[in-house]
Amino acid sequence: MPESPPAASPQPLEGVVVADFSRVLAGPYATMLLADLGAEVIKVESPAGDDTRSWVPPVRPDGVSTYYTSINRNKSSVVLDFKDDADLATARALARRADVMIENFKPGGLARFGLDYRTVRQANPSLVYCSISGFGTQAGAALPGYDLIVQAMSGLMSLTGDPDGTPYRAGISVFDVMAGLHSAVAILAALRHRDATGEGQLLETNLMSAALSGLVNQTAAYVAGGSVPFRMGNAHPSLFPYEPLPTADDDLVVAAGNNAQFTRLCEVLGIPEVALDPRFAENGDRTARREELRPLLTNQLTTHPASYWFDRLNAAGVPCGPINTVAQGVEYAQELGLEPVVHAGSGENSVPVVRNPVTYSATPPRYDLAPPGLGEHTERIRAWLSDELSPAERKESR
Repeated sequence: MPESPPAASPQPLEGVVVADFSRVLAGPYATMLLADLGAEVIKVESPAGDDTRSWVPPVRPDGVSTYYTSINRNKSSVVLDFKDDADLATARALARRADVMIENFKPGGLARFGLDYRTVRQANPSLVYCSISGFGTQAGAALPGYDLIVQAMSGLMSLTGDPDGTPYRAGISVFDVMAGLHSAVAILAALRHRDATGEGQLLETNLMSAALSGLVNQTAAYVAGGSVPFRMGNAHPSLFPYEPLPTADDDLVVAAGNNAQFTRLCEVLGIPEVALDPRFAENGDRTARREELRPLLTNQLTTHPASYWFDRLNAAGVPCGPINTVAQGVEYAQELGLEPVVHAGSGENSVPVVRNPVTYSATPPRYDLAPPGLGEHTERIRAWLSDELSPAERKESR
């Protein structure tokens, strides 16, 4: 097995080998989460490398794409050209040796290389095989699986932006991340099933399904209530106040989600009588009369700057917060003791990355390996897999 620096404590996925045939975001994000928990992730790349290696700017001082580094720590990289017989033999040997295989080729794209689930499971029936696509494997199989396209076609963009303005995409590839999270959860469940039965299985997820699930209350509005959600800017369809409101300088997000919080908000603003007004007694009343209520709140909020209200509202237990830049968000998390930045790798190869968001009391995530260079571990992995090659494959690989 490819050697990794020893982790400081036992890892829950130690000994699990993940053959990562995915690229860009959804698959690599899922495998990074598995690698953080001790899985041995072998990142299979074409000679050109993962697309995100060239997605710049921004770049690190060493010229490496920060996009690539954000989702590829704790992995080994092997370069394999499936058009080369020896490389293809190595890829097949890896699939036979792996506990988990994950891929996001176009549906059916790996079949011609003998790396599809039906073929691979014949030699490795205990394999957990996870396939990620854009729109599934049926009528949507030919559609390109780009997050932006899914944001448009799922309905998210119809909900994002000013009511009378242009629909906007989210500031991140939100459905790639969601699909990656769902894939990681599914893999863990399938590994548990395999441990109990000895049987692997095929897992299929797609960005469109992840999107419709991730839209939660908005898709439920249509599916369960027959209501088609619409674009409301920063307003919430079911809560008020639950949006940015102006102060004497910057906007402040106020999220008074229940009657008690609304009462405290009014008390801090010096208008306790508003909380007693029957027009605003319940959340549904406040939401229906938001245009009447908003000026009563903003008239008070605009008398002082956002920082003044942030301190006083938080002290009173009213959820609120300024609209930070990403830099301010990272710095604030640091102030809270969340330690958002860790270093993957050691010495000169150490790379700052955003920490795994889960804290484990017994099995903390590892950050042993910096994101690998293209093909950095090719020879080591070939040597490890050599006993998995058939005599004919060994001959081809010479």
